[in-house]
Amino acid sequence: MNDAPLLPLLQRIAGALERLAPAPAGSDPLDQGEAFVWHAEGGRLEAVAKVSRVDLDLLRGIEQARDILLENTRRFARRLPANNALLWGARGTGKSSLVKAIHALVNAETAGSLALIEIHREDLASLPLLLGRLRGSQRRCLLFCDDLSFDAADTSYKSLKAVLEGGIEGRPENVLFYATSNRRHLMPRDLVDNERGTAINPGEAVEEKVSLSDRFGLWLGFHHCGQDEYLAMIDGYVSFYDLKIAPDELRRRALAWAMGRGGRSGRVAWQFIQDLAGELGQQLD
Repeated sequence: MNDAPLLPLLQRIAGALERLAPAPAGSDPLDQGEAFVWHAEGGRLEAVAKVSRVDLDLLRGIEQARDILLENTRRFARRLPANNALLWGARGTGKSSLVKAIHALVNAETAGSLALIEIHREDLASLPLLLGRLRGSQRRCLLFCDDLSFDAADTSYKSLKAVLEGGIEGRPENVLFYATSNRRHLMPRDLVDNERGTAINPGEAVEEKVSLSDRFGLWLGFHHCGQDEYLAMIDGYVSFYDLKIAPDELRRRALAWAMGRGGRSGRVAWQFIQDLAGELGQQLD
């Protein structure tokens, strides 16, 4: 009997069991990689073999935010005081891409000093458990929550305060929190106005939720880019990946793509490049 077809299946099963197994006593689970996803159910950190990200030099039109966040992250990696950061603004403008690109660059500069840990929006209530796990680690941990926001009935924002300000124990000194959001105040403006308009004390009705964003030391705004910035992004990608296309043809097609998508942004530029590379039969490695 030939067992060769079973070998890949057995290897996948063995890998899954290794990921589920608890780390050996005395070991630090953060030693298993540079990036992780927190799974609230089961209370475990899963190492990410390959992070989906782009090179920092390819992110155009957000230079001011890039420089501020990069310097803040470098300070944290050097064990100096640093601020939690809220990256807010329009969709597809490079907020989450910037966080992942900066993590990669700083880790390259400081030999893997930072562990990037993604926590999903729906798992925020488990933050106290995660902080307890990270408090004993010697490694610096950058918590990252993408697309953070709250609705009127949501109370999970209270768990976030443990990261931003800390409770009795205070925030672990080896933990920093970066979040992205389409909303500057993390909740819809119509809900803010509604609660202010119907409450006996309008200020107190929304202060706790709206002021949550005030607890981030850094606010970095992201907005839709102009045509020149959009074309600069396209040119940067084409040069980086050595895509073979005439400049005039590239410009014409890039503008037509943006018009068809109804706007210009870093995400639209990347989607155009993916389509172009596929048509040209070139890889984006």
